Amino acid sequence: MKPVWVVDDDRSIRWVFEKALTREGIPFKTFAQASEALAELDHGAPQVLVSDIRMPGTSGLELLQVVKQRYPTLPVIIMTAYSDLESAVAAFQGGAFEYLPKPFDVDQAVDLIRRAVDESLREDQGEETTQASPEILGQAQSMQEVFRAIGRLSQSSATVMITGESGSGKELVARALHRHSPRAAKSFVAINTAAMPKDLLESELFGHERGAFTGAQAMRRGRFEQAEGGTLFLDEIGDMPAELQTRLLRVLSDGTFYRVGGHQPIRANVRVIAATHQDLEARVRQGLFREDLFHRLNVIRLRLPSLRERRDDIPLLARYFLAKSARDLGVEAKRLSDAAMAYLAGQSFPGNVRQLENICHWLTVMAPTQVIEVGDLPAELRDEVPAAESDWLSALAHEVERMLARGELAIMDSLSTRFEKTLISRALAHTGGRRIEAATLLGIGRNTITRKIAELGLEEKEAPSA
Repeated sequence: MKPVWVVDDDRSIRWVFEKALTREGIPFKTFAQASEALAELDHGAPQVLVSDIRMPGTSGLELLQVVKQRYPTLPVIIMTAYSDLESAVAAFQGGAFEYLPKPFDVDQAVDLIRRAVDESLREDQGEETTQASPEILGQAQSMQEVFRAIGRLSQSSATVMITGESGSGKELVARALHRHSPRAAKSFVAINTAAMPKDLLESELFGHERGAFTGAQAMRRGRFEQAEGGTLFLDEIGDMPAELQTRLLRVLSDGTFYRVGGHQPIRANVRVIAATHQDLEARVRQGLFREDLFHRLNVIRLRLPSLRERRDDIPLLARYFLAKSARDLGVEAKRLSDAAMAYLAGQSFPGNVRQLENICHWLTVMAPTQVIEVGDLPAELRDEVPAAESDWLSALAHEVERMLARGELAIMDSLSTRFEKTLISRALAHTGGRRIEAATLLGIGRNTITRKIAELGLEEKEAPSA
């Protein structure tokens, strides 16, 4: 993977990106002036370009223009202030990948860069690489239901609503629905409706005519026209401004729309797939989302499970992401020890699959040895008590408090006996009563498990030993 370039005359902004990209294991170069980046461009292009829009000397828009002339498919992210809307519109006219308003949230900026990197890598590898979807992995029953739903929808053009937590893979599922649909030969166009201001989003969705507003120097086709005959993916639909909800409803109702500043209706032959991490029914009740639009979008609902609901898939995903990161960086793939894998499987993963992927990329860059142990995991992950561990530790603490309150004595002996009895009985049940196998799993000797079985009175419950 080539480095991401960050161009900004503000040293503090460059410093923030340097720290964030280093933490994420993303290679980068920073430049204080656009002219420096242009000179470096003679030696090759970056994977993604992130540039401020207003800088001394060559501006970000001028840099964008030159880059797009030489590397049309290179994703360029333009940074600017919320008040600088005209410049932002000009950036999109110039072919910018996305618009990043200042001040920005660092995690959102990194997430945007990762999406741009993914887009750039797809361009590098050619469209053929999108025919398969190895990223959608899962053996858990809940994911098998998702795969079956994709199969059942393969010959349908029905509107689909994908729900699920952030990072659970909603766009990947949307792409799979497109690839397996009759529209697969046409474009798949994605837009995050929460990522830009209302005025800019309207132009982005529906396009605009020349002279529609200050800075609109040429006609621009919007995402609906770009997706003609194909699929339009509207991510985070729950955050769409009310005025645009009305315009979207009109498109879904009669199949036509107008460009901003336009007077001629344009037909839209587009399949819409929407996604949200929010409870849209609740937003409808709160008056934040149109009920009629909700019903138009909610023709078929597909719920993606969180990673916490499919813990059995964590080893499969972790191995895949470690191999993918190794390929991207041109290094030998690392692997997780059994203990580290078990530790990962017990985490809550609020960021879901995206968080796991980021961790695996970090480990590929930062772990000191080829076999990753628990101590090699990121510090913030080791500080978090796994959900499953938290549950039984809480139960243990509650039992200790109960015994202390009743004034019981020899609490340590009592709990230790119950602990050993539970461990051994469950291990024997798991192995079908085979002592040697149970002892190996528990990490104790055969003589020890035999003695413990007798001491704890488990002999009469034990199946025939091996």
